[in-house]
Amino acid sequence: MKIMNRAHATREAWHPQTKQDRDAILRELEAVLASPHFCNSKRYPTLLQYIVENTLAGKLDSLKERTLGVEVFDRSPMYDTNTDTVVRYTAGEVRKRLLLYYSEHSSISGIRISLPAGSYVAEFLHGHDGHGEIPDDADLRAAHLHEHEAEHSPHPGAEVDESGLGVPAATAGETARAGAGEHAAEHVASAPQKAIWWIAAAVVLLVALAAGFLWKYRASSAQTAVEAFWAPVIHDQHSVILCTGSSAFAPNNYSGVITADKTIEYPFVSMQTASAISQISSTLEHSGTSTELLPSATTSLPDLREHSVILLGGYNNDWTLRLLRPLRFHFDSVTGAGTEGIVDQTQAQAHWDRDTSQPYSSADDYALVARFRDATTIDGWVVVLAGVGRNGTEAAAQFVASPHYMELLKERVGSGFANRNLEAVLKVSVIEGKTGAPSVLAVYSW
Repeated sequence: MKIMNRAHATREAWHPQTKQDRDAILRELEAVLASPHFCNSKRYPTLLQYIVENTLAGKLDSLKERTLGVEVFDRSPMYDTNTDTVVRYTAGEVRKRLLLYYSEHSSISGIRISLPAGSYVAEFLHGHDGHGEIPDDADLRAAHLHEHEAEHSPHPGAEVDESGLGVPAATAGETARAGAGEHAAEHVASAPQKAIWWIAAAVVLLVALAAGFLWKYRASSAQTAVEAFWAPVIHDQHSVILCTGSSAFAPNNYSGVITADKTIEYPFVSMQTASAISQISSTLEHSGTSTELLPSATTSLPDLREHSVILLGGYNNDWTLRLLRPLRFHFDSVTGAGTEGIVDQTQAQAHWDRDTSQPYSSADDYALVARFRDATTIDGWVVVLAGVGRNGTEAAAQFVASPHYMELLKERVGSGFANRNLEAVLKVSVIEGKTGAPSVLAVYSW
């Protein structure tokens, strides 16, 4: 099938047969992945490399939406492809970036890697030369429409895979290119006409790039407050560490438990902490990021330096106490009260602690929500969701997953919410051991 026919280059679909052919494609893939369009991301090159390698290996059954979600993005085999569109979204970005890469770079080998719209099988194009090829207007429009096409019903006459994603018999871009090729074959352009064509193509490319930047700007401006809170933490992260404190029974203690350290043989987490783990894991999964659960007692500093980290728990999590210590709001003994709670290092009289005169199951709790860059983890992003008690930790997790509460926090922080360091102190109602709605007591950002 003829894919492209220009005045200066002719490219046709190519099916590599020999090891030398496959090696040439892999070298081209390395050059593409090393370009600025791919090298600054983890998700896009991972998907493209998986697709190309499995296409070359003939493993087409591995190139279905659900399989890609499981193998590339660590999704559960039973995940809902209708609500979690990470594969379709990422494939659309890969198509666009491939088109932009080939509009800016000439392939020395004459090979071009393509991902046709509506398909997850790579296509390889081989031209008589590898120079001077600039995508036409239809190409550039198609690059920005791929994501939109992937979200809609299949085209008439299209094959349908298990995801319901259409595989069109011929895309609008191919039709436009075929027409352009026939027209070019009928006429021999003069030198002035060629110059005009190149100028027009350059203008089209600039307009397309500007449209792309505008689209990205609009997408970021439409970002929800929840997405804005998590954006710097999960940026280009396949997974983040969820580091949680654990406990052991201590009947004589006010809370009934003590912090579990390395010597405790069977540590556990409370129902409230389990709820917080579930809430955060679900929130991040919708953003295409998985969580790796680690107990704080055995988590090392090198572990924290390799990923963004979320710290769950206050006094039962040594990393929470350590990393919050330099910040304005942190956990400490409340002067004069003889209890543990949250203090404000700028105001000695400001502190929040549980009322120990009431039963633990009836005393209101307090929590800290923090997001900041930390020098200990080489300026990695750290999120702390920690209560004085376990109810506070559960409320903090619910707080950062709630569009309502995140909008309130965004209003308090003001401009730059998505990238600023911040802390918020919450008060949490507790009734018969159940966690109630939180309220914001204090916010600080820098």
